[in-house]
Amino acid sequence: MGKQVLLVGATGLVGQGVLEVLLRAPDVDGVAVLVRRVFAAPHPKLRVLQVPDFSAAALSALDLCGMDACLYCAGPLPLGMSETGYREATVATLARVVDAYAAANPGGFIAYVSGKGANTRSRLMPARIKGEAEQVLARCGLAHTSLRPGVVRPVAGAVSPHTLRRGLYALGQPVLASAVRLLPEVFTTTQAIGDCMLQLVRMPAPRPAVVENAAICRAVAGPPPAGVPG
Repeated sequence: MGKQVLLVGATGLVGQGVLEVLLRAPDVDGVAVLVRRVFAAPHPKLRVLQVPDFSAAALSALDLCGMDACLYCAGPLPLGMSETGYREATVATLARVVDAYAAANPGGFIAYVSGKGANTRSRLMPARIKGEAEQVLARCGLAHTSLRPGVVRPVAGAVSPHTLRRGLYALGQPVLASAVRLLPEVFTTTQAIGDCMLQLVRMPAPRPAVVENAAICRAVAGPPPAGVPG
């Protein structure tokens, strides 16, 4: 049987790219998207799990059993947020989702889209909070990987949910396209993140604890290798 994947953050820029890769993968049989708002994207592989919020009570009421992997791509922009608010939206929300997923899938795998420079001792608040989020995975008891992308270029139809950022991406596409080729340590694409996550889902243990931006750029998922069951 093919893989069953739980995707968190499918409406965001990165999550859109990851969802597109998963739906194209021949060895992924089902994708359950965990969302708080109405999600209309009919596809035979797709199942929508809508909750009013990512509270422990709402998440514990879901049937998450049988999910081979949880791919967590959610997270707000830190602009205008206090450190306390950003920690709640980033670390605490991740922890609640991880707890619910782990309870239903004790042998599962979690991949988390963190950020370049994530470190609990960073002087930069977003990087420090992302480092704390990575520690949530380290304590969860499941196989896990944190991806640390830098600047992400939207491709293959992915668009930012934020109006201002959509305009900036549109204006900067030529520069971003060149930057991805010339500076793979800093720039990547939504598709590369999706390809990397799919590779991690397919990969036997042990998986890397951290995947930096340059390694994300090298990932090309493609079909599963011959002889490897879906």
